[in-house]
Amino acid sequence: MFLIDSHCHLDIISHIKDKNAINFVLNKAMNNNVNLFLTIATSIDNFINIKKKISNYNNILYSCGIHPLYQHTINKKTLQTLYTFAKKKSVIALGESGLDYFHQMHNKENQKKLFRQHIQISISVNKPIIVHTRNAMQDTLTILQEEKAEQCQGIIHSFTGDINDAKKILDMGFYISFSGIITFKNTDIIQQVLKYIPLNRLLIETDSPYLSPVPKRGRENQPAYLKYIADYIAKLRKINIEHFTNTTNKNFYKLFKINKKNF
Repeated sequence: MFLIDSHCHLDIISHIKDKNAINFVLNKAMNNNVNLFLTIATSIDNFINIKKKISNYNNILYSCGIHPLYQHTINKKTLQTLYTFAKKKSVIALGESGLDYFHQMHNKENQKKLFRQHIQISISVNKPIIVHTRNAMQDTLTILQEEKAEQCQGIIHSFTGDINDAKKILDMGFYISFSGIITFKNTDIIQQVLKYIPLNRLLIETDSPYLSPVPKRGRENQPAYLKYIADYIAKLRKINIEHFTNTTNKNFYKLFKINKKNF
C-alpha cells in the first residue's frame, strides 16, 4: 500500500527541530506506508524556511501561499515574490489560501482580496490552489466562482461543509480532502458528504501537526497517522483499502500534474 499525505506542515512538527530530525518523522511515516508528502506553506517567510529546513528529499513536494491568518504585510513586492515562487518547478500548488472568520473577523475584506489574488496567480501559472475555509464557506464559494477558479482547479482541504457546499465545489472541478476530523464523534454531516462525493474527486490528509485522528487524539499529529484516516474512510465507504488508496493517489497525481513514475 502507498499513501500520500496531501496536506501537512512538516516544518512545525515538534520532532523536527533541525534538518536531520525530519528523518525520524519521515521514517515513521514510511513504516506506515505513507511515502509521499505535500508540505504546505503559510507565508513567504515560512516557505523560505521550509526550503532551508527540508531539502534534498525527492518524496516531499511543496506549496507556496499566504494563509488568511498571516496577511499583515501584504504589498506589491510580497505578491510579486509569491508569483515568482509559484512559478518554480518544485512548487506544485498555491496555498494554503482562503478565508478564516473563526479566528479573525475584523479583516474580512483584506482576506477576500488576498484570496482573490491567490486565485489569479494560480490561473496565471496554471497550478491548483489549496483552499482553507473556516466559518466562511459561502464567501469562499462566491469568490471561487467570481474569479473563475475552475480555470486553475484546486482543493478544499480539511472539509467540514455540507452536501450543498460539496455540490458547488465539485461543479467547479475542485477536489475535496478529508482530515482526521472525519474520525471524530458527532461528524454525521461530514460523513454524509464523504459518502456522497465520487471517489475520483476525493483526497486525504493529516494537516499535521493538527487534527490528530482517532485513536491518536490528544497527541501531536504527524503523517504516520494518515493510515487511520484511510482505514476509517475505506470502512465508511465499504470499499477495499487498496482500491481506495490507489484511487486517491491517482486523484493526487491528476490534480497536481504529477508524474507518478517519479515516485
